[in-house]
Amino acid sequence: MIDLYTWSTPNGRKVSIALEEFGLAYETHPVNIGADEQFHPDFLKISPNNKIPAIVDRDNGLSLMESGAILVYLAEKTGRFMPAGGEGRWRVLEWLMWQMGGAGPMLGQVHHFVKFNPGTSEYAERRFRNEADRLYGVMNERLEDNPYLAGTEYSIADMATWPWVSRYEWQEIDFADFPNVRRWYVEIASRPAVQRGYHVPRRTNEIPIPE
Repeated sequence: MIDLYTWSTPNGRKVSIALEEFGLAYETHPVNIGADEQFHPDFLKISPNNKIPAIVDRDNGLSLMESGAILVYLAEKTGRFMPAGGEGRWRVLEWLMWQMGGAGPMLGQVHHFVKFNPGTSEYAERRFRNEADRLYGVMNERLEDNPYLAGTEYSIADMATWPWVSRYEWQEIDFADFPNVRRWYVEIASRPAVQRGYHVPRRTNEIPIPE
């Protein structure tokens, strides 16, 4: 049994989707970041960086923060969605790190400046809109010859990236410019595990689907 500490954000949804995909039993503990619950001393014992998501594996008592580390742990625990070795493993890790170091932080800045604080900084809006377009272009090129980010198989790299793309409307992205990303996004959105994991810990909206 996994204890999942999470909230309805792209980073949180990575792990709830993964737990559903892996078929692991888990109990959800909502951490309302809007009410500063991430700073509660009990949560800080699990996640010293006061960020969601975090997990505790009751099988061995291990606690983990950082969504990328959690995804790798769950993949190795179950032997699924990441090859055990060879080039395939490195491709999954490569694209997982791309999400962790690039797509997540940069798209998060688009949300901050374009969605929630428009007009605060014209420079920041332009900078992060341009970076969002560049990142979507990277994905679009990768997905032209590959069904999934790491190659031929759906993996934790897709689980990590998809929730950020699910906020394409906040990023003012037109999928007409990125047809390969659109194909990938819609296909993954149809997976039952993704549909269940998206609504953990609470239903805030339906999964957006581009026309």
